[in-house]
Amino acid sequence: MPNLKSFTRLMLGLFIYGLALAMVIKAQIGVPPWDVFAQGISVTFGMTYGQASIVVSLIVLVAWIPLKVKPGIGSVLNAICIGLFADIWMPYVPHFDNYLANLAMFCLGMATVAFATGLYISAKLGSGPRDGLMLGTQKLLKWPFWAVRTMYEATVLTIGWLLGGQVREGTLIFAVCIGYLMQASLKFFKVQK
Repeated sequence: MPNLKSFTRLMLGLFIYGLALAMVIKAQIGVPPWDVFAQGISVTFGMTYGQASIVVSLIVLVAWIPLKVKPGIGSVLNAICIGLFADIWMPYVPHFDNYLANLAMFCLGMATVAFATGLYISAKLGSGPRDGLMLGTQKLLKWPFWAVRTMYEATVLTIGWLLGGQVREGTLIFAVCIGYLMQASLKFFKVQK
């Protein structure tokens, strides 16, 4: 059973991540590559974004098996809660008529995604599905984290786009910047040197 401090850190990170993801999606200037994939699944199978996000997370958890990454309670809660929290936040996050306001909200959301990820990983209760996949691949290939993340982002972006997910300039901004922001967040929370 995790201690209260770690569990609180985990759940706060997931809650903030759900808000950040809702901000990025509501900006409507493109969604992150993994969310293009989730949107594509949502469009193809007629489910909410949150439900599709949970499906993607479960698929990714299965991909951990050959990488020998062990899930923790945080891994399972991440797979379920981020999609739920994003759906909860969605009605409360504004969409602006002004492009620059939406771009600013997108960028703030993107930075907050990186912060929230470092926060919940630092709880040490198990990586999120996508993060565990990337950290496991990084350990196997010995590539820099940003390179592994970029490789995965490009793959899911392509599949999601083919399924009908939204690809715009924000998608490119996220794909290019998130690896560096994540690396900074992991260093800030002392997860990586």
